[in-house]
Amino acid sequence: MTDATGVALATQGLAKRYGPRTALDGLDLRVPTGVVYGFLGPNGAGKTTTMRILTGLVHADAGRVELLGRPFGRGDRRRLFEVGSLIEAPSFYPFLSGRENLRALAATGAPTTRGRIDELLTLVNLRDRAGDRVSGYSLGMKQRLGIAGALLSDPRLLLLDEPANGLDPAGIVGMRDTLRALAASGKTVFVSSHILSEVQQLADVVGIIARGRLVREGTIDHLLREEGAVRIRVAPDEVPTAAPILARVAGDDAVELDDGPEAGWLTVRIDPHRSAELNRALAESGLFAARIEGGMTLESLFLGVTGSRPDVGTGPGGADAPPPVTWTTDPGRTKPETTGWSS
Repeated sequence: MTDATGVALATQGLAKRYGPRTALDGLDLRVPTGVVYGFLGPNGAGKTTTMRILTGLVHADAGRVELLGRPFGRGDRRRLFEVGSLIEAPSFYPFLSGRENLRALAATGAPTTRGRIDELLTLVNLRDRAGDRVSGYSLGMKQRLGIAGALLSDPRLLLLDEPANGLDPAGIVGMRDTLRALAASGKTVFVSSHILSEVQQLADVVGIIARGRLVREGTIDHLLREEGAVRIRVAPDEVPTAAPILARVAGDDAVELDDGPEAGWLTVRIDPHRSAELNRALAESGLFAARIEGGMTLESLFLGVTGSRPDVGTGPGGADAPPPVTWTTDPGRTKPETTGWSS
């Protein structure tokens, strides 16, 4: 579990309880260096608790954390200068301008150049509003200012909780391009989100947790291929004949009736790229599919492995209680090339 071997963040056996309620129950994560990692889970699964532990806001009851190749514990606060974070909704001084808020944040850590602040304001498309009081900012503008704050330190590891919150479609595209550029430059971006369609476009690797434990982890392509399925429709009276034919291709336990035999739909758990094999097997037996639907989305995978709908963390007192926002700061050196953000 080291950065030298290509792992930027790892947890092992991470456990946390809030009174009688278990938030994390032996969580194991392994986040490669230089990727966008999508951290997913239903409401109360432990996502925010995990991110609070990773930033030192909460101490785990058991288990260990490694950040950037070294164990992370109570005495390692200064190592967070290499980690940028935005957890829950960003908090700012409403009577100060956007630029002044970033200067205040920068003053809490290692020195940050004035030029770095201007670079980041440009990056998130707030340069023209940098002198305005934050009290006049929209939710999306505050979110973009929060992401700029998380980037003040030019961090090697970036932890973002719901970064698309409040952004319009153009802003989401701009954020996606920015985070992809950061990963391409060698940084690691760890993103918790409930917008699964966006995560599918953004992330290289995903980890899905439920009830405080990891239930799936891997590249999106691999997971969608392994969990893939094909739905085939034939005439209702041909379902009893079609099912064993499809089973010979995909396996005895891989075929299920979908909505009963009268609907004519069968679901076959198989790599969608093999749908042509299924169609050929039916045709060779004199059966012809009226429709074939292949593929698996991240949303369908999520629902299948968690049995829940995606959502954000619970409120105060829950297993996934929200924290205050935190930032870490250090001198900035690089600026990714990205497309513009929406105002």
